[in-house]
Amino acid sequence: MSDMIVPSFDDESSSGRKLAIICSKGNLDMAYPGLILANAALGEGIETHLFFTFWGFDIINKETMGHLKFTFVGNTSMHMPGSSMGIHHMLGALPGATAASTKMMKKMISDLDVPDVPEFLDLLHGSGAHMWACRMSADMMKLEEKDLYEGVEAIISATDFIELTDGAQLLFI
Repeated sequence: MSDMIVPSFDDESSSGRKLAIICSKGNLDMAYPGLILANAALGEGIETHLFFTFWGFDIINKETMGHLKFTFVGNTSMHMPGSSMGIHHMLGALPGATAASTKMMKKMISDLDVPDVPEFLDLLHGSGAHMWACRMSADMMKLEEKDLYEGVEAIISATDFIELTDGAQLLFI
């Protein structure tokens, strides 16, 4: 058995850290983890790259980015905030459940002074985040650069993203 490798972030000579975040889901509750982590990394001076793929395209698609939804269908751990009493995920299939849960989630996020997704993208772009769109996903969804948030630098292949983020810590969301 080989020894476990544990990275050390205390080494002051290790400036030039990179973080690569792959955003693969476009639900409201799945958009924020990548955006918040990117913001935190940028605040620490870490070079940050976000790669939007598959349904993560909804985060950067001009038509959808301001209208992301939250649904608890399939979320077996769903419960009301401040309560441990679960809500059966099948209730999310009832008419109006997605609209109501989206409204609740957006209010909770707003109450914490967290910007909505388009404003958050502006914040990240202005702070120097690199945003990339997946070539295969763009082709599948028939989207071009003109359809995407202006801060997206290019539509690139997965191989290009791997090369751009060589040596980076990688998060897949």
